[in-house]
Parts: sequence; C-alpha cells; structure tokens
Amino acid sequence: MLKLSVLDQSVVSYGQPQDAAIRHTLNLAQRCEEWGYARFWVSEHHNLPSIAGTAPEVLLAAIAARTQRIRLGSAGIMLPHYAPFKVAEQFRVLDALAPGRIDLGLGRAPGSDGRTSVLLNPDRYASERFPQQVVELQAWVSGTPFPSGHPGHGVVAQPTGASVPSLWILGSSNYGAQLAAHLGLPYAFAYFFSDGVGVESALDLYRSQFKPSAYLDKPQATICVSALAADTEEAAWWQFQSRARWRLERNRGRVTPLLPPALATADLGQEDLLAIEAMKADALVGTPEQTADKLQALAASLALDELVVCTWAHDPAVQLRSFELLSDAFALNPSTRQAALA
Repeated sequence: MLKLSVLDQSVVSYGQPQDAAIRHTLNLAQRCEEWGYARFWVSEHHNLPSIAGTAPEVLLAAIAARTQRIRLGSAGIMLPHYAPFKVAEQFRVLDALAPGRIDLGLGRAPGSDGRTSVLLNPDRYASERFPQQVVELQAWVSGTPFPSGHPGHGVVAQPTGASVPSLWILGSSNYGAQLAAHLGLPYAFAYFFSDGVGVESALDLYRSQFKPSAYLDKPQATICVSALAADTEEAAWWQFQSRARWRLERNRGRVTPLLPPALATADLGQEDLLAIEAMKADALVGTPEQTADKLQALAASLALDELVVCTWAHDPAVQLRSFELLSDAFALNPSTRQAALA
C-alpha cells in the first residue's frame, strides 16, 4: 500500500499570531502519529510573513518529546547557511531524543530572500560548496573518520549512539537529483514548489545515475505534494481558495499570511479569478476518495511507494480534518487497516 508522510511548514494564518502556528505544528505531529503517517517533516524558511518555521532543529526536539513512533525530519536544513559539523551535532542530539527516527533532509536553496541569506551567512558563494558540505556532514553524522590532514581529523560529532540520522537530498531541479544519485542517498522532489515541473526528468536522472552506497543499496525517492481533502467536494474547493490566493500573490512577489476562504477571492477581478480557476486543473483536492485517487494515480505514474503531503488551510481544524480523512482513505492507522482487510 502507498505510504503517506507529512510536511508541515507552520503556516501563519491571517488574523492569528505567528507563534500559534508553531504550537499547531506540535499538535499536528502528535495527531499524525496517531493516524498512522510514516514521517513528519518540518521546513526551514526565514523572513517570510506566511511561514513561522524558522528553526526546524528546535521544533523537531519538541516534537520528538511528544511522539514515540513516527519518523521525524527536516525538509530541510538549508545547509549553505551553516557549518556541517554543527548541523551534525544538532541532529545527533535529535537522534538521542528519538533513536532511529530522525531524517536529516538537506537543501541548497536559501529558503529566504538574498538580504536575509547574507545575514545568516555573509559568504555569498556558500551554496557552491554544497556537495562538499553534504559529504562532510555525512561523515560526521555516520561517525566516519576524516583522513589525516583534513581539518575534521580526530573530531567527533557527539553524542554518539546506536543509530544515526538518515540523510536525504531535497530539490526541485536536476541538480539535487544528480547529487543524491552520486552519493547514494535518498531523494525528495519538491513537487508542490514547482507544480510538478521537472519531476519526471529529476526522478529519471536519480534512478538511472544512482550509485549504491554504504547507506543505501537502491534508489529511494519521494515527492512532496500539496493536497487537501474535506468531507464534501464543495468544502474542499472552498478551502482551496486560501492557498490559491497565496500562490497568486507569491507569483507577483508578495508574500502574506494565509487568508480565510471568505476573503481570498473577495477583492479579485475576473482575470485573477480565472487564474485561480485554472489552478484547479491539477490540484490534489476533493473528497477523501477523490483526493486519494488523485494521489494514487500520481504515485503510480512516477513509480513511487511513498508521498509526502503538505496541506495549507487558514483554519488549523481544516488541516487536521484533511489529514484524518486521508488517513482513513488510505487505512494508514493499523486498527483501521486491519478492519479494512478483514
């Protein structure tokens, strides 16, 4: 059966304090574990009024303390901002809190605007060293010694333990796919970010160029998609308007908190309304059955056995309900699955 996982970005809703989004992420993670999702990932963004998730390593520690089984991870840590050794230490601590449950997803993009990126790391060319950073981080996370002459020779990322975080390469282009293939690491394509543009090429490159490694003997890929389910089709499309309006504004260089559906289209002209209507063509939105069918078809077309679902809704209760409905539709909860097979 198709596995489903979750990406939550701690989205800020219009009229609500930003810090409420962080607390909602904690609650969502606990519920998603109950509902049988495989993983719960959080993202890293900076200086965006619509996303409060700025420190995934801190948020993951809080989630680890509130869960027992679900895998937890970053999607991802924007590695060019940081020293790989420090990231290795942070995720070693996370693995000590949740042994064998930590995914360390790595991205090369800034996750912010250029000015904010410089504040995080003044080196404007840091992203060019991303492959070297990944290799060094992988060594520190796995406990592989550095050769004599390397600055990291004799240095150990602590705490050590029986398990280690699992590295993933994230991306929305061929670059990340080729790097993941070369290093023999799992790969996640940001389908929701690019509306799926380039996904076939990236996955084909990853699979065809994959080199087995000490960490992975065959390709392991997934995609992160935007999806929303509601009890009725009408309700699902009504809630869809919030993210559709956000995308419309983002494409024009304006990023704002997520508007409620009632305000999302109230002030739009005919051209904008038609643009939002056009977004529905490929949207993974509908009743639980409709949304599940769309997700199954997409996974089958790309030969995937796992999808990571990201759901934006102005009302946290709507987001929770969507994940609950999809869990039931896919029989993710062990008790639900057993009943479905009986």
